[in-house]
Amino acid sequence: MFCHSCGSQVSSADTFCPSCGASLTVAAQPFAGPVWTPRPGITSQTGRWIGEGWAMVKDDLGVYAGLALVTFVLGSMVPFIIQGPLTAGFFIFCMKKTLNRRAEFGDLFTGFNFFIPALVASLVIALFVAIGTIFCIIPGIVAAAACKFTYLFIVDKRMDFWQAIQASHAVVKNDYFGFTMFLGAMTLVNVLGFVCCIVGLLVTIPISVAAITVAYRDVVGFEPRTVETL
Repeated sequence: MFCHSCGSQVSSADTFCPSCGASLTVAAQPFAGPVWTPRPGITSQTGRWIGEGWAMVKDDLGVYAGLALVTFVLGSMVPFIIQGPLTAGFFIFCMKKTLNRRAEFGDLFTGFNFFIPALVASLVIALFVAIGTIFCIIPGIVAAAACKFTYLFIVDKRMDFWQAIQASHAVVKNDYFGFTMFLGAMTLVNVLGFVCCIVGLLVTIPISVAAITVAYRDVVGFEPRTVETL
């Protein structure tokens, strides 16, 4: 399980977090229900979310590009192993920006506080997408769309990987078509970034991460106790 204060992995026998000292007796696993249930009537707002994502990125373009570059380089050096934790850290940075908190480059590495769930989530999502792609591609796209909020559920709600995947799917299934189009639009943006001498990806990838963070804020909402720790 994980400390709700700092996100560090802790033993079920611990009463206090060995990393930050927070009590684990009350809030160790506040979201340990079978499946997180979203509010009804959720629909995708692709244009607005991507627009807000771009607004966030352009205000601090150099840092966002640096985060994307480091994520790409380190992820290439250690494929599959650290991609998930780095992605979680990227989302933490964007969460802080969304909440107008002080965000730092080092936030990228705070995703390693969720190393195990982020790692397993990245592998499971890749497997789902690969299997879905084999079956006429479209199921793979839908699977990717259904899992897009997984890392945010891990870092915000302190969920384990499978519970986070289920929660993400619970949100997306309210509007499969709309959220798939949201993913498609972000994919198109990244394709344009790739065409622009590949360097454009250093801008378009952060826009995608920021847009997903904005979407999560709107359709799920950040956990107050997590916000207090950012």
